Amino acid sequence: MKKFLVAALAGTAMFAAPAQAADNDGKLQVKLLGTYVAPDGKITDINTDIVGLPAATQTEASDNFVPTLAIEYFASPNVSIETICCVTQHDVDAVAGLPGAELVSDAKVIPATFTAKYHFDLGGVKPYLGAGATYFWWVDVEPGAETIPLGVTRTTLSDEFGLVLQAGTDIALGDSGLGLTIDAKRYFVDTTARWYAGDTLAIETEHKLDPWVLSAGVSYRF
Repeated sequence: MKKFLVAALAGTAMFAAPAQAADNDGKLQVKLLGTYVAPDGKITDINTDIVGLPAATQTEASDNFVPTLAIEYFASPNVSIETICCVTQHDVDAVAGLPGAELVSDAKVIPATFTAKYHFDLGGVKPYLGAGATYFWWVDVEPGAETIPLGVTRTTLSDEFGLVLQAGTDIALGDSGLGLTIDAKRYFVDTTARWYAGDTLAIETEHKLDPWVLSAGVSYRF
């Protein structure tokens, strides 16, 4: 009986040790990432057009590369909540109908994003899947160069809620809390673009943004 108890306690200790180590991991993780943002930007509907756009007019938003700060809270060893902070800037150009025409210039957006993530523990490598919500807040939008000669004085893009899916991997670098991160997000969000000539709404179009957001960088968990 004594040998059985010793063996049982030893077995319990073997299983408890990894769990204890996981429980001792930090609750917070901060990431500094380089992020490539690749939006779509195509027109899905034209609501107003007093200018007379060519019937085949289609648009595309430019890509951008920006630094990103991510902050993550672990509610348990496998479940976390993450938010990111960045500002990304894009032009919108015509690719058909008016090919090469710049319609929106230097549009800056804050993609306020929260995701819930589930982490798979493979030791030093922890892949994860996540999903959440986003709010695209446009903080500065300028008329494109080709719209100004047409009398356009102001351009706006509507702030919108959307959904986001996420997948990635955290790779520990030793036991200090430092690590590497590779992350991919796909956003599903639209916007309404409006061009004004004075107080007159000249053009209003619906656009699908749906950007891919690909990031890599360093992390610190504490």
